[in-house]
Amino acid sequence: MDDSQLLRYSRHILLDEIGIEGQQRLLEARALVIGAGGLGSPAAMYLASGGVGTLTLVDNDTVDLTNLQRQIAHNMARVGQPKAESARATLAAINPTIAIEALVERADDARLAELVSRADVVLDCTDNFATRHAVNRACVAHGVPLVSGAVIRFDGQVSVFDTRGGAQRGAHLPCYSCLFPQDQPFEDVACSTMGVFAPLVGVVGAMQAAEALKLLMGIGEPLAGRLLLLDGLRMEWTSIAIGRNDACPVCAAQSSTGPD
Repeated sequence: MDDSQLLRYSRHILLDEIGIEGQQRLLEARALVIGAGGLGSPAAMYLASGGVGTLTLVDNDTVDLTNLQRQIAHNMARVGQPKAESARATLAAINPTIAIEALVERADDARLAELVSRADVVLDCTDNFATRHAVNRACVAHGVPLVSGAVIRFDGQVSVFDTRGGAQRGAHLPCYSCLFPQDQPFEDVACSTMGVFAPLVGVVGAMQAAEALKLLMGIGEPLAGRLLLLDGLRMEWTSIAIGRNDACPVCAAQSSTGPD
């Protein structure tokens, strides 16, 4: 790090758990953020401000007026623009020293496999089960930790799914499909019909960023094996332990063989 970086990240460096070594790991890291909306906005902004060296944003949607109630990476001047490009402009203004890639596309399984294989951590900031399961499959296959978040109405949830290490470490840890089996008919609930309390996406998105930064630096205890549920009306957190499904078609075999 040069003098400017030492000053920029000095409040991180002052933390014994991070120090210069931890900050250097962030600068060398690659994070993949799927979704540049309500969750992706705060998550990506904190990753950028925190000094993650390379950020890739994936979103095929455009900025709409109704997004501005909660999607803080965008503004009035960017209505109609691709969200990925709008978010990239915001992140570059926060931290012009990092590399930011904006992909305006809906990534299929093959594309997700390519993108995930290049990442050190993946943040799922999407709003539908099909994409969440596709991202999870790619993360399990390539041994990349996944930080997942969701918010609807006044309720939020966040967890980490990290099956790295095979039987030595990750055999007992679940993947996303262990919690929400991909062959079960879960119904997508859109905030366009159910509504969403704006600050909650900021809370959950910031927590996703915090978990991702911890994973990248190798500090603290990640949320793997735990699901945090937030009742925003009562402002009450509930922590639920989640275990691996030994019959999970996504991670059961992978946990014993390890990633490719």
